[in-house]
Amino acid sequence: MRAEKPFAPSCERNQGPILEALLRHFAGTHRVLEIGSGTGQHAVHFAAAMPWLSWQASDRTDNLPGIARWRDDAGLPNTPPAIELDVDGPWPDATFDAVFTANSLHIMGWTQVRAFFAGIAAVLEGGGLLVVYGPFNYGGDFTSDSNRAFDQWLKDRDPASGIRDFEAVDALARGIGLVLVEDNAMPANNRCLVWRRTE
Repeated sequence: MRAEKPFAPSCERNQGPILEALLRHFAGTHRVLEIGSGTGQHAVHFAAAMPWLSWQASDRTDNLPGIARWRDDAGLPNTPPAIELDVDGPWPDATFDAVFTANSLHIMGWTQVRAFFAGIAAVLEGGGLLVVYGPFNYGGDFTSDSNRAFDQWLKDRDPASGIRDFEAVDALARGIGLVLVEDNAMPANNRCLVWRRTE
């Protein structure tokens, strides 16, 4: 019997608002690398809505079968097989003109966040875009009581995780030649941040 596709309700809720932001920026994009594709829901939803680009899903090994089930059911020509990618390990020997990730930086430890940006430096082309969706703190403060409670839940599960300070993340981005071009408010106290790499 075929295994059920993994399903994340949060992906179902946030994919519409995220797609609105992506459509504004990905009109001229050809090759997107998604880091931490999770269930694979975002990959097939965004690839279906933007058939002019190739959407390369990636994640740790244990998530690849679930992503494959979403990809196989969708049957889209612009979703190549998902690749294994752990930010601490080898990165693809390829370049992309956009990188996307959702709800990943607060799951990683700070060492892994730094590794994430080091990897981006190797794979993102000049003029390319980095889009990051998730919750962020500003000026060291939580933007809502729900984010404060979520941060505590994250830390109880893994003390290395937690909602990241926008300023610290932006400093890592600027360190690899990225310039913030948009900071979008999203539902449920999330943000969609867009950086462009200088040519």
